[in-house]
Amino acid sequence: MTKTRIVALLLGLLLSGCAPGFGKSLPYDAWFLGFLAPSYMEVWIETADVVDIEERVYRQAMSGIAAIQTPPENRGDPKGWPEGPGMGKGKHVIGAKLPRLVYVRWQSLAEPQTYDAYIVISSKIQELMIKPERVRCHGVGKWVTDHRYMFTIGLAPGGIAKAWLSGPCLQPIEIGRVEGDIVTRGPYLGEMKGVYAAKLRPESQAYVDEFGIPFGSW
Repeated sequence: MTKTRIVALLLGLLLSGCAPGFGKSLPYDAWFLGFLAPSYMEVWIETADVVDIEERVYRQAMSGIAAIQTPPENRGDPKGWPEGPGMGKGKHVIGAKLPRLVYVRWQSLAEPQTYDAYIVISSKIQELMIKPERVRCHGVGKWVTDHRYMFTIGLAPGGIAKAWLSGPCLQPIEIGRVEGDIVTRGPYLGEMKGVYAAKLRPESQAYVDEFGIPFGSW
């Protein structure tokens, strides 16, 4: 065996050892990527791109409006995050292996400001995504084997991105929080000449006008 082939073999073994499930089928058809925002703090996602453990890039895996609640008469509370955040609004990333990296660029419409952030998916999180768990599922009223394949990211003013991992019958667990950077070129990397994709809904604008933005609570 040549030296080149030995190096190639060792590199392949190293990569397979560092990435659980590398080259193998997932225990489900696809994993889900969803987004949410605090009440009234509306978000427009320009792009959410995914890199999987085989270094394949899935551009525009998600875009558009994040899930949000806008109760009338300022009855909502945008401070902090809910104890049990839902899956958010998003899509299944079909054909991808386990995620290694998620890049998201979004418009925080309440400020307004444009941010981007990188969320690195560690091997520990990847292991959680393929680990089967027995759980009493209230939705069907019986014990089932479930997987954590729902990856949810909360986006908040100030460039905050917080991530959870959950399953249909499994409670979400927090897996990371990052502070994104301001995109100095503005919306859509300057292509929109400073014009944002949307305006706040009347309910959201009324809240911001009266109470402002609770920076530091996320």
